[in-house]
Amino acid sequence: MRWLLPLLFCSLSLLANDDATLAKLFDDFGVKGTMVIESLDGKESFVYNEKRAKMPLLPASTFKISNTLIALEEGVVNEKSLIVWDKVKRSVPAWNQDQTLESAFKTSCVWCYQGFARQIGLEAYNAYLKKLHYGNEKTGDNVERFWLDGKLRISAYEQIAFLKKLYRNELPFRRSDIDLLKKMMIDEQGEDFVIHAKTGWAVPKNAEYHGWYVGYVESSKGVYFFATNLLTPSSDELPLRKRITLDALRYKKLLE
Repeated sequence: MRWLLPLLFCSLSLLANDDATLAKLFDDFGVKGTMVIESLDGKESFVYNEKRAKMPLLPASTFKISNTLIALEEGVVNEKSLIVWDKVKRSVPAWNQDQTLESAFKTSCVWCYQGFARQIGLEAYNAYLKKLHYGNEKTGDNVERFWLDGKLRISAYEQIAFLKKLYRNELPFRRSDIDLLKKMMIDEQGEDFVIHAKTGWAVPKNAEYHGWYVGYVESSKGVYFFATNLLTPSSDELPLRKRITLDALRYKKLLE
């Protein structure tokens, strides 16, 4: 029976290992981070670096998914609003002009959402975060920056759990606002698939820079959710958030 022991240990080791396809992608691109891909019913999942997938991290602009619904609910903006540029030139050229809600979302216009935040206020945000069970539900005392470099944290697994509630229309917001958000989240589409997603880049002081790409894909294979988080010490690595995710979805045949 001794020969069974190595076989048993080998099987246990394989169960504990990262998904081989995802691990190869991270290795090929020479980046560190995590990725979780999970079916709507939770019966199928692929994970790379589970330890980091459970780690609470700054959401950065992925919080715009929640923040958009909150701003719509609070009435500080609507689908037809014109968000007038304050004429302050910023590092992202696309921000240096008047915005709509859709353009602000798609370009991750920080100053736009900071304007919403000032009108919404910390008290309301604290109530919404608890109601939504969003991450650690903490804002801190800076209403303009709590998702950028403040106290708010969310893990890759929690991102997916939240996105599933969004997809199922289980969030406490108007259905019309949820439908509008889903439409604005469309980031890629082909003949047989549609990807709804949002990027994010956290650049906190004296801490690691990390980038997100989170969302879900609808295809003939069903609905699969993903949360990718990479260590991104410079902006040069930012395109990899999406590229690695799309490669993973293709290799798993989820874009068919």
